[in-house]
Amino acid sequence: MRLTTKGRYAVTAMLDLALHGSNGPVSLADISGRQDISLSYLEQLFAKLRRNDLVTSVRGPGGGYCLSRELDDIFVAQIVDAVNEAVDATGCGGTSTCQQGEVCLTHHLWCDLSDQIHNFLSQISLANLVNRREVQQVSARQDARSGDAESLVLSQA
Repeated sequence: MRLTTKGRYAVTAMLDLALHGSNGPVSLADISGRQDISLSYLEQLFAKLRRNDLVTSVRGPGGGYCLSRELDDIFVAQIVDAVNEAVDATGCGGTSTCQQGEVCLTHHLWCDLSDQIHNFLSQISLANLVNRREVQQVSARQDARSGDAESLVLSQA
């Protein structure tokens, strides 16, 4: 299966936003720090997520991004689709040119698998992910690490 960094990072960033957005907008710099994703890359991803009405931006001091819908109404497949990422298990990228410009023997099998994966991701909401114990544990670890870094910066000031 081919799901590139773009799709993975978009889902990770949206999950971070879901976990931290209950108190207001979340800055991309905060997401970048917690998830170790380039700020400029996040800016590109969030422009696409905003165009697809998955997030809204808040300008000014204390600004950042908020989810545009409830956690139950945003699904992983929507996030992947929003950043123009295809879930594709074929060797030809879905072009049907697998074998010397023609469809290969297993092309339709891999297309069916791609459809199954997309359907699976269409059933998983951000709420499902936020409620997972292991997601909460990882988030707590990241928050603790992020808090330690902030404390270190403040003590050096």
